[in-house]
Amino acid sequence: MKRIENKPMLITYADGLGGDLLTLRKVLDDELRGAFGGVHVLPFYRSSGDRGFAVIDYDDVDPAFGTWDDIDALADRYFVMADFMVNHVSIRSQEFQDYVARGDASPYRDMFIHWSEFWEHGEPTQEEMAALYRRKPGGPVKTFTLADGSAVQLWNTFFDEQVDIDPRNAATRAYYDRNLGRLADHVPLIRFDAFAYATKKAGTSSFFVEPDVWEVLDIAMKPLEVRGTEMLPEIHEHYSVQMKMADRGHWVYDFALPMLMLHAVMTGRTDRLHHWMTICPRKQFTTLDTHDGIGVVDVADLLSEDEIEFVSDRVNAVIADSRHLVQGAPSAVRRDGQKAKPYQLMSSYFSALGGDSQAYLLARVVQLFAPGIPQVWSVGLLFGANDVEALAASGDPRAINRHDYSREEIAKRITDPDVAQYLEVLRYRNSSAAFAGEVAVKQTPDDHTLHLSWTGAEIRSDLRADFRSRAWTITETDGNGTTREIMHAPASVL
Repeated sequence: MKRIENKPMLITYADGLGGDLLTLRKVLDDELRGAFGGVHVLPFYRSSGDRGFAVIDYDDVDPAFGTWDDIDALADRYFVMADFMVNHVSIRSQEFQDYVARGDASPYRDMFIHWSEFWEHGEPTQEEMAALYRRKPGGPVKTFTLADGSAVQLWNTFFDEQVDIDPRNAATRAYYDRNLGRLADHVPLIRFDAFAYATKKAGTSSFFVEPDVWEVLDIAMKPLEVRGTEMLPEIHEHYSVQMKMADRGHWVYDFALPMLMLHAVMTGRTDRLHHWMTICPRKQFTTLDTHDGIGVVDVADLLSEDEIEFVSDRVNAVIADSRHLVQGAPSAVRRDGQKAKPYQLMSSYFSALGGDSQAYLLARVVQLFAPGIPQVWSVGLLFGANDVEALAASGDPRAINRHDYSREEIAKRITDPDVAQYLEVLRYRNSSAAFAGEVAVKQTPDDHTLHLSWTGAEIRSDLRADFRSRAWTITETDGNGTTREIMHAPASVL
């Protein structure tokens, strides 16, 4: 299998580009040839909901998508990332179904977190409930009925098809060892989904609780360490949390970049974006968009409250006409329990920028030069607009940015001049030796231009991007000091 390289990584569902894993590989090899070094295939296992994130088991690839041979074929050509749900399992899993059938006699009984046993007095106090980081109204609890007719309340952070698990329990540890070991035999990188929710402690937010979180990480990392497999934790929260992970040498996500980039493109100002790029971790994967929304909580204190509101209002105006189609989904609530806390914006990144191809291409090119390894969501790759039909069909607000492309649609989209130019930049980013080196974020004499530079062995690649005019230029300088222009985009008027 191929190991991690500083090359662009595609993010897609197993059926998101062409319908299955075999076609995905063909699309990467043909229509997208040379554009990507890696691919993050979102959950491709048997699942009972949440589009793959309610995993029934990790034993096999869902037959609708293919087989392990298809994953291995991808991993031979690209460095592949797969998901593992540290925090929860499907209620259709063998472990939970055994508990439902056998109750207290099940060996998996204590794998699940019983609400009444978690709290000292059987229920949380008002203060304890207010402290919780909640993703749905009513709190992270759901009542289940066992086979004998008895009702139990169990910890349930997200959706009805999922149930949370206790990482410290022996059955859970065996579950981690078995399934993470299996995944590590096929891929070099595993994403720990919802990792920060796996630490639960009365009187706290039950989100990234220290020092408990480091114990949980040690437990989950054991089956990976023996195989040399790396881990990327999925955490949406204040950027300081990512810094803590990075300080311990782990890969992290740059989830602050999407809002900072929107602010820069919308205002023509680069000061906030420039500041972040100078201090952000270097061992990271960058994003502008993913299969979920555009994270807002990640940018607190990097943008002011007024700046966050400005960007949010602009994006929310784009989706205002489709809000009546949303049937409800988990949302964040402030830990003080007082008012709603903005969590994420539900829009494709292209639509968030008003469908302005030049503004969008500027954002995409800058991401490719930002510190870290760029991840590109399949919808964003093809300049995808909001899919209101998918939203109407599902009622899930995330569906607005989850369009699945047939191979015919892909072939058509890559002929679009703007998409074609973006693919050209991706192919350059994927092939230039400069990006095997170090990145520098250079000062400019104004507040509307970024100068990003990557220097490898005897080659340097520079991007100068003017967010006011939206002009950008990529140049390359060899070891003899000879500079040539790779490509550029002309200025426009804001």
